[in-house]
Amino acid sequence: MHMLTLASFLFFTGLVAFITWRITRRDDHSSTSGYFLAGRTLTFPLIAGSLLMTNLSTEQMVGLNGAAFADGLSVMAWEVVAVIALVALALFFLPRFLKSGIATLPQLLEIRFDKTTQLITNIIFLIAYAVILLPIILYSGAIGLQGMLDLQGLTGIESTNTLLWLTVWIVGIIGAIYALFGGLRTVAVSDTLNGVGLLIGGFVIVYFGLQAVSDGSGVMEGWNILKESDPDKLNSIGGPEQQVPFFTLFTGVFLINLFYWSTNQQIIQRTFAAKNLAEGQKGVLLTGLFKLLGPLYLVLPGIIAYHLYADQGVRADEAYGHLVFNVLPPYLTGFFAAVMVGAILSSFNSALNSTTTIFSLGIYKGVLNKDASEAQVVKSGKVFGWIMAVTTMIIAPLLAGQESLFGYLQKMNAIYFIPILAVVLVGLLTKRVPPMAAKIALVGGCLLIAAGYFVPPFTLLPQVMHEFHFVALVFVLLVAVMLIIGKLRPRETDWIQEHSGDVDLTPWKGAVPAGVVLVVLVIVMYLSFAG
Repeated sequence: MHMLTLASFLFFTGLVAFITWRITRRDDHSSTSGYFLAGRTLTFPLIAGSLLMTNLSTEQMVGLNGAAFADGLSVMAWEVVAVIALVALALFFLPRFLKSGIATLPQLLEIRFDKTTQLITNIIFLIAYAVILLPIILYSGAIGLQGMLDLQGLTGIESTNTLLWLTVWIVGIIGAIYALFGGLRTVAVSDTLNGVGLLIGGFVIVYFGLQAVSDGSGVMEGWNILKESDPDKLNSIGGPEQQVPFFTLFTGVFLINLFYWSTNQQIIQRTFAAKNLAEGQKGVLLTGLFKLLGPLYLVLPGIIAYHLYADQGVRADEAYGHLVFNVLPPYLTGFFAAVMVGAILSSFNSALNSTTTIFSLGIYKGVLNKDASEAQVVKSGKVFGWIMAVTTMIIAPLLAGQESLFGYLQKMNAIYFIPILAVVLVGLLTKRVPPMAAKIALVGGCLLIAAGYFVPPFTLLPQVMHEFHFVALVFVLLVAVMLIIGKLRPRETDWIQEHSGDVDLTPWKGAVPAGVVLVVLVIVMYLSFAG
């Protein structure tokens, strides 16, 4: 491996760690507000940077570009539809979340329904993060790094299995140190620094990729060659045989995005830490603007890789690493690998930070030790975080041999995404639906979707109607059941949401116009590339 690659990798990684330490070294890490909510001090650039980087990791960069290698531009749905979900977060969900002054989403469900509803949601989140999310982040990150940095050549370790375990543990331990010693603000600052690097790196890869397509004749020439040679790959409308058929945008794809961006603890925790509602809304909508650029660095490189390597037998999920390794100069390969490590660490430490928050505030203080002091709650989070980190580092290498990690992640996520989203929406939009309805929807929804995926003959339903339509059908069913229970056995009194007084709820004056502009831009993007 080129020493320049290694030097630039170590330099950028060290620089981010040093700057993060300088900025956050005097932060309050002893109180629950300081540790879990960054003292409610986050301003819009930190919120946007942290949201972007928590979302971006190797399973997305490798997986989405791999999907584009196979299906073309239609897979941009995962980026572009997210913009509408972010507008919904800024204008509808965030004002309501901040009004209650919550640190976790399950706390909102306790306020709206009851303590048991909160406990069920806490347990669902903890199991999902431990078994699905954290191990996949570490495994896909380790695989991506091995390809990008030629770790076999660098370390002299021939066994891919040994190298996989070693990489997973090194990345996992570094990520745990960030999340468990630093708290949320440390995570947010390092995320923002890496976010800048990732955006620059992503566009640099597109630049060098298009130069490679045109044999050095310029970026626009490369783009014109792509349009002429692979017009089908540049169609935003997905066909019925593709991963994201067009009509699923209005059912399962939209609902999965809506949950992910507006009710997923791992993502929205940094919005709970907003200095005020206006800063939170600016941060969320700025994230939406950046997501519109997502297809440029998360989809276009996959299409470029298809043009360059389709006849060389390169597999879809290998396409991105292959492109980076081949088109970037050595000094930039190291920089980009460092940014990728940042992306892995960001997703891992954000999920770990959210996991410890849910455990400490929801289960430790809520159930196990109700009289716990602030220091005890923070300590319980750190201890539980290390247990989770070690468990995850043991599980991650066992995922080796999975057919498609990106597909596996989306499928497994829907099991708990859909029921929680249904309960949150019905909870916020109605006043008389009782706690019993929420419990039935949470448990029943998870069981219904799991049965549709894994238990014959129920598995026939997702096959007949596409699994994204299937999860949307379950969502409608859960909402209907909750509303019927609300009619038959309503709460005795109307639920009224009270203002906790923790956060200034004055909205940003530009929030609605900015939201409208973003939605219009989404429609324009689809129309521009409709084949």
